[in-house]
Amino acid sequence: MLLLTVILGSCSTTRRIADGEILYTGVKKIKISSPPNDVPLAEGVASEVKEAVNVAPNNSLYSPYLRWPFPLGLWVYNNWSNPPSGFKHWLYEKLVAEPVLISDVRPDVRVKMIDEILDNNGYFRGKASYELIQGSNPKKARISYFVEPGQAYTFSSIELLPDSSRLQHLIDSVASRNRYLQPSNRYCTDSLSATRIRIANAMRNRGYYFFKPEFIEYLADSTITPREIALKMTLATNIPKPFLESYNTGTITTRIYRNQGGGTPDTFMTKRGMVIQMKPSRLRENLLDECIRFRQGKTLTVRQMNQTQTYLSRLGIFNGIEINVKPDSTKARTLNVEIDCTLDKPLEAAIEVNVTSKSNSYLGPGANLRLSNHNLFGGGEMLSLELRGTYEWQTGRGRSSVFNSYEVGLSSSLSFPRLLAPKFIPRSRRDLNWTRINLSAELLNRPHYFSLAQFNAGFAYDWRATRHVTNKLTLLKLTYINLIRSTDEFDAIMSTNRAIAESFKSQFIPQMQFDYMYDRSFDRNNSLNWQFTIQEAGNIFWAIYRACGKSGEKQLFGTPFSQFIKGTTQLVYNRRLWGDNWLVSRVAIGAEHAYGNSTQVPYNEQFYVGGANSIRAFAVRSIGPGSYRVPQNQINGYFDQTGTFKFEFNVEYRFPIFGPVHGAVFLDSGNVWLLRADPDRPGGELKASTFLRDIALGTGAGLRLDIGMLVVRGDLGIGIHAPYDTGKSGYYNMTSFKNSLAFHLAIGYPF
Repeated sequence: MLLLTVILGSCSTTRRIADGEILYTGVKKIKISSPPNDVPLAEGVASEVKEAVNVAPNNSLYSPYLRWPFPLGLWVYNNWSNPPSGFKHWLYEKLVAEPVLISDVRPDVRVKMIDEILDNNGYFRGKASYELIQGSNPKKARISYFVEPGQAYTFSSIELLPDSSRLQHLIDSVASRNRYLQPSNRYCTDSLSATRIRIANAMRNRGYYFFKPEFIEYLADSTITPREIALKMTLATNIPKPFLESYNTGTITTRIYRNQGGGTPDTFMTKRGMVIQMKPSRLRENLLDECIRFRQGKTLTVRQMNQTQTYLSRLGIFNGIEINVKPDSTKARTLNVEIDCTLDKPLEAAIEVNVTSKSNSYLGPGANLRLSNHNLFGGGEMLSLELRGTYEWQTGRGRSSVFNSYEVGLSSSLSFPRLLAPKFIPRSRRDLNWTRINLSAELLNRPHYFSLAQFNAGFAYDWRATRHVTNKLTLLKLTYINLIRSTDEFDAIMSTNRAIAESFKSQFIPQMQFDYMYDRSFDRNNSLNWQFTIQEAGNIFWAIYRACGKSGEKQLFGTPFSQFIKGTTQLVYNRRLWGDNWLVSRVAIGAEHAYGNSTQVPYNEQFYVGGANSIRAFAVRSIGPGSYRVPQNQINGYFDQTGTFKFEFNVEYRFPIFGPVHGAVFLDSGNVWLLRADPDRPGGELKASTFLRDIALGTGAGLRLDIGMLVVRGDLGIGIHAPYDTGKSGYYNMTSFKNSLAFHLAIGYPF
């Protein structure tokens, strides 16, 4: 490497640059002075200025400031010959990079761009300049930019349109409520343009279908008051009269075309107009009534058009939708609506290969084979069959070789894009509301311990009550768990803890569950997500048996069924500090209790902490319950480390580094406890006197590769406090710094 560095360093990167040209090596600095009145530059203006001069130099590392130390592409350009063909020509084309010259960057033009940015944002007396910074090589230079914004111009007064027509009255009513069109606000052309668009959209949703933003003009006078602007709104001249009129909806015609083309037309009438369907094709007649939002004889709005487009698209049965309006030749101020839809192919097959990252720190490859019919009964019903398999191992400290496992599963689902439920359930038409029926079977194999089969059947509703509230009601979820095989080692572990062994026994779990999620962005800087789940198991069956006079242990199909109640809640708050810097915090609480027909909550329903999405300084199931610690002579005691009460609190600061690479520092805390004392796990019971001491605490840092649809995350956790006795006194009781580390590789953000 040293020899290669010496050889490459001796090669010139400017040898072929023509006389009078200079190689651009990036920006040295961008200095933006404060305005004369010491009022900070408006948010976003500085970023616009920096974006205007952000030209990447050759071998850019962090544009436009940093470069890689080895400009291979420039070396090839300046020192290699380019043969017309052959391997050397191919290699030259792959490696070469033409030099970015000062004449390509054109800093004089970019200075004018900065002046325009300042003017557009109200800093009319601002100015910008640049300077070339050259070193020992006169053919290389960096650029420094200097920006001196003037004092911002603000509105002294705003005059709206004269109230001489219905259209002008509506425009004034919208403009007067606009937060930007107020005295003392800073002049900004982008904000004025956005205001015009909002007004035009409001008019188009009041029947003025042909109204455009360009119809609104502004007159600005800066001569009346120094550094203030008197703004006057006007309508453009020579606007055609039909463009300033409101329109009603005339006839509504919907044409349904086959994917293969052709067919025989079949015409029928619905509440939402005439439908012409090319046969043979499958379509439930009243389906279109639920999607078309136009009303004949009523005001025609763009909102109705957008909603109709959205509702038809989300059915998933069309591959093309086009909506057009045409003036009615017999009625004035009336537009006829024509909707053309082309049916998609209903059958679909997909093979998917993926990498799965779970909340319990399992990571591994998987493959899915999925067959689906997107229009089973002609109403957008979806029938799906899926065969899947995964092989997984656990990330984190000390258990990767122990937890390697595989899963195979077969599932089927039938989904209806509507609620097959009473009409009194509140629901929103903004999104599809679903009725889902599911059947599935899974086999989980942990080679050194057990094989477990699980069968599931369910009937559930998914619906939106409002824009921010999503609900899911599972009327029935029947789960059957069967422990097929267990090893002597696993049996030995179970024999030492009867409570855990009881939770692993074969059993039915008949459940009902309700999920509530409130997700809202209050503004671009604050968002909140609250999730709440309540579920019960076995209570209805238990009540039926009791009503029939049966006492003792109750069974379903000859197998005992589980009976418990469980509730969980999680609150996540996102706060933008500045730019793309975020502070994200989460608090999660869960509690569950087994009673009646069960002494223990099933193992797969119990809580645990640790891992990639929990307390990242500890491996999954390595802490808890409470201050309980697995005896040193008990191998693989992680089966014990679950509980019936959970508390977690996390806070994470996320910041950009460069490009798609982001960083984070975090603080995690929490644990699980037992609501019922277990003599085999001393210290595990939840007690107020030991609650704070039982909370595990860890910190750490991580890197994220965020490419939009995929986030790959690596987190290094550092333990601060373990809830059990480590033999070391004090709050920081980790035995050593090395033993306090845990690394987790995961996909997606932790919360």
